Amino acid sequence: MSAPKFDLSKQAAIAGIGTSHFGRNLPESQLKLAAIAFKEALDDAGLEREDVDGLAINLGWPLGVDYDRIAEAFGLDVRYVNQTWTHGRFVTMCIQQASIAVAAGLADVVACIAAPSFTREREILGGPGDFEGMREEGGTHGEYPPYGLTAPAAGAAMAYQRYMSTYGADTSALGEVAVTIRNHARMNPAAVMQRPMTIEDHQSARPIVKPLSLLDCCIVSDGAVVILITSAERALDLRKPPVYVAGMQGIRSSRDEFIFAPPGLGINQQQPGKVTPRARDRDAYQMAGIERDAIDGLYTYDAFTPLVLFVLERFGFCGPGEAHQWVRDGRIALGGELPINTSGGLLSEAHVSGWNSVAEITRQLRGEAGTRQIADAEHLQWGTCWGDSVVFSAS
Repeated sequence: MSAPKFDLSKQAAIAGIGTSHFGRNLPESQLKLAAIAFKEALDDAGLEREDVDGLAINLGWPLGVDYDRIAEAFGLDVRYVNQTWTHGRFVTMCIQQASIAVAAGLADVVACIAAPSFTREREILGGPGDFEGMREEGGTHGEYPPYGLTAPAAGAAMAYQRYMSTYGADTSALGEVAVTIRNHARMNPAAVMQRPMTIEDHQSARPIVKPLSLLDCCIVSDGAVVILITSAERALDLRKPPVYVAGMQGIRSSRDEFIFAPPGLGINQQQPGKVTPRARDRDAYQMAGIERDAIDGLYTYDAFTPLVLFVLERFGFCGPGEAHQWVRDGRIALGGELPINTSGGLLSEAHVSGWNSVAEITRQLRGEAGTRQIADAEHLQWGTCWGDSVVFSAS
């Protein structure tokens, strides 16, 4: 007997967003950065800290701050908590759990908080110091330490090497991604990376793990983002227009899944073959009541440039092996068919594990993105190449 299904579409909404400043080697602690973002989010929503009775923490200690320290330091009295282990793949999970909590009455307002310092804790990112990664034998990014493959970029590099061999791609497609997202960042005063980038810059950058170069890898930075989620009904009475959580689907995991590759690429235990989106890969669109073609912009975890190609194929914006051509000719730029990561993403704005893109989605759907505004944006998608997604809607 199947479990009953509950309609969660547009039962919850983003009511407030806040960010700290972003940068490298910031003097502020993770807790201070979180406090800056938290105060800004409260002001954005027109709420007081007493209104917040739930916490969803992505990236706790040591990269960030654990829920109990947040509650104590901020003077909160919470009745709902969710905290993931220290990896960036859990953005969707935090949003989902917060949305379910407010829809079920477990909390009235949940603060989703990410406040990592990647520069302060850089020695634990890959290699022997990555004790958190040891839960997967050192392979949270698809690394293979027994074979000496310990860099965080290793899994994405291996996957793109296979992709090039299978589909005749080259690294110029990665340059299209990196340059486009850098151009978006240069329209965003908050972005860390403001230096212009050309395809020639990308192609001549020093290698990290072949075929990936320095400009294929996200920046290492510090910062905080806070997203306040409440019920759709309550959000209507607050300061800013609500951004609705319209559809969502969870992380996929099986022998046919590899964190930094689409199904069918043949990495690790994946069965090779061309895999197009199945019905269960479109759950978020179905819940939102829209077709994929209704998506006005895509936001993704661009820790490494190949992940942008892989997410396009994962959700069927193009077919298997087609993304390396699909991203050309301004297609993923502002004004193009499907703008991607319009604030600069992890590659050029800041590495806040993707939460900076959730803040950007909110600005876009409110019409507050200024020169980066996607015209008439109604539905925006957060999705990753490991299969999870949230569709956000303006109404």
